[in-house]
Amino acid sequence: MDNTNTIIDPSNPALNFISQTREKEEYKQEVGKKISSASIGRIISISSIKIEILLASSELSVHDVVCAKMSDGRIIEFEIEEIKGSTANAICFEMTNGLKRGMDLYKVDGGISAPFSDKILGHMFSSFGEPIDKSNVVIDERKNVYKSHLDLSDVTINGDIMWTGIKVLDFLAPMRKGFKMGLLGGAGVGKTVLIKELIHNVYTGLQSNSIFVGVGERSREGQELFQEMKEGDLLDKMSMVFGQMGESPTSRSKAIYTGLTLAEYLRDAKRQDVLVFIDNIYRYIQGSSEIYSELGYMSVENGYPSQMLSDIANIEERINSTETGSITSFQAIFIPADDVYDEAVRAISSHLDGQVVLDRKQAEKGFYPAIDVFKTTSKLIDIEVVGRKHYDLVKETLRYLSRYNELEEIIAVLGIEELSQEDQDIFYRSRKLLQYFTQPMFVAENYTGIKGQFVKIDDVLTDVEDILSGKYDDVDESRFAYIGAYKNR
Repeated sequence: MDNTNTIIDPSNPALNFISQTREKEEYKQEVGKKISSASIGRIISISSIKIEILLASSELSVHDVVCAKMSDGRIIEFEIEEIKGSTANAICFEMTNGLKRGMDLYKVDGGISAPFSDKILGHMFSSFGEPIDKSNVVIDERKNVYKSHLDLSDVTINGDIMWTGIKVLDFLAPMRKGFKMGLLGGAGVGKTVLIKELIHNVYTGLQSNSIFVGVGERSREGQELFQEMKEGDLLDKMSMVFGQMGESPTSRSKAIYTGLTLAEYLRDAKRQDVLVFIDNIYRYIQGSSEIYSELGYMSVENGYPSQMLSDIANIEERINSTETGSITSFQAIFIPADDVYDEAVRAISSHLDGQVVLDRKQAEKGFYPAIDVFKTTSKLIDIEVVGRKHYDLVKETLRYLSRYNELEEIIAVLGIEELSQEDQDIFYRSRKLLQYFTQPMFVAENYTGIKGQFVKIDDVLTDVEDILSGKYDDVDESRFAYIGAYKNR
């Protein structure tokens, strides 16, 4: 059997379309992707996203990629999910429209791979590592998205604290390099601005880049984010991967693997501290569930597959810190039916080191970042890690703000004059704290007209301590709104 390989010629008009996602979009960067000249099997059954293959070769393995050559020049690709003797089941990268039983299939070398070079920055990629921003970038080095070469001995669990310069985050939810943070918040609460500010501050403070992985993103949201990053002069500091909602479950389930491969290049080859945003990790579970259902796997409660826990663990275990670099992640989590006890949500949360919750009520009051101080947490709020001063100030701040919420209801009925002097002090100081935790953002300067501020944690602790102690009782609360460090004014 002749197994000589032929290289796809990007100048060949018949091969300008590599997948159905990019119909009418020229794709010219397939140099180095090789397709075997000999058939490895034929299609014997077809469903919406799955095909069954009668194998003519024993050289295939799970996660290998095969393809069918269509009469119109398209190349439709599939990933092998399971092999049963002389047959195999494979899932289509896009849809199976146009396929027929009896069609020959050919092996594509390398499997699903992502760019592994400096050329990833400033570009947007599909779930399968292909440029989708109409750029002419030629990817000369790639890596299989499932191969993480990091040994357990290389992992460092006590990385340095990553200060973001954002007051409320560093105070209530500090992060260590290699942390996994949940990011919860709906539309219109400032999530994109917060993400952009984190990207800006991490690059400014650490000269490190970021990766954004859009799982189940709408095309409009992805385009808007791309434009905002470009206008904010952040595009060349990051790379983006999108598996959009309108695409196949295969696309939605593979985007995270591609994004993590890009992040691993920055961590391991460039020795950077990388910030990875995953929006939305729940959509990854949905995509995987659809695939497992198509393959006939038995589901557990609520329709989730029995493989869910191991799949999430495989993803989360790649997000960690080494001696020379780190991957720190913010993972947006959709909560189905507002059920925080949903099995998928609990499975994801079990891996997280903290969470940042954005609250619509805070946004409506004009407090940005619109963070819910009671639901925003971090494992680093520990005396042994952040020190007694920081720990005690967080506890006292939460006590003040909790009492403030109770006093608001009392004041609405009786008026503030009926409060004791202690409660009046708590009320006014809490209002100053809420104003103080607002912050002008660098990435929003064009909209607010206020210069962005990067605030050191020592200044934050000093300011909070002075507010709680009553040092600024005679200062109007408006003086604390949208400033950096008050002690430096």
